[in-house]
Amino acid sequence: MSQIALELESDSKDSVRYADGMEMTPLEQCFDDLASEARELYLDTAVPVLSHTPSPVEFYRQYVSSNKPVVLSDFSTQWPALRKWSHDYLSNFELNFWYNSGKTPDAVNLWIGDGRAVTSMHRDHYENLYCVISGSKTFTLIPPTDLPFVPYENYPAARYRQIGDEFIIEEDKETGIVPWIPIDPLKPDLKNYPEYSRCQTVEVTVHAGQVLYLPSMWFHHVQQSHGCIAVNLWYDMEFDIKYTYYKFLEKLVQLARRS
Repeated sequence: MSQIALELESDSKDSVRYADGMEMTPLEQCFDDLASEARELYLDTAVPVLSHTPSPVEFYRQYVSSNKPVVLSDFSTQWPALRKWSHDYLSNFELNFWYNSGKTPDAVNLWIGDGRAVTSMHRDHYENLYCVISGSKTFTLIPPTDLPFVPYENYPAARYRQIGDEFIIEEDKETGIVPWIPIDPLKPDLKNYPEYSRCQTVEVTVHAGQVLYLPSMWFHHVQQSHGCIAVNLWYDMEFDIKYTYYKFLEKLVQLARRS
């Protein structure tokens, strides 16, 4: 990924200028300090891959409470789905799944697709356990503290509607405008969104039998191999002090972008 040089020059007491000439306001300097301190104090430069399944206490303390992603290599290796599930097996199969141990997920999703299926950059309010059954998924991640550098644009909402053998896109006027991230992390448009160069992206590939813990509020873009099958479990995040601080950061970013 190409980067814009981030060498700083002391310009005055109230501003900092980048090597490319872009000047930061005092508020933007605060955003930059936040991201820098997060990287120095707790963020990893790569997603750790554990060869063992951590205890519930270890998992909560080191990853969930810290809001840090991790890959669990042997968490789902004994699942019968790894041996049985294929496109032929699932093409004419129906089964009711019951969860009666531990915390019940708020949602369980089944994902089946080929290499053309790409999920654009977004974030969720869920703690996410992403289990790959067949093939692989590649995630590009951005930590929540980099929110000030992630661009948003407003787009009209739309839905697919099937007409015969084809699908058309129809504007959903009831929903109205939806704010969405316009940038592709694989080919970022730094000319229109230069601030994105200040994001710290982390890429991790999750293979069959592995589980990615994707913390709430982390931005993620997803690619997959051909014929990939995966299941993910969503657990609603704790709306605690971390969430209130994040919403405060969100408001500051909105204020900075309006000024």
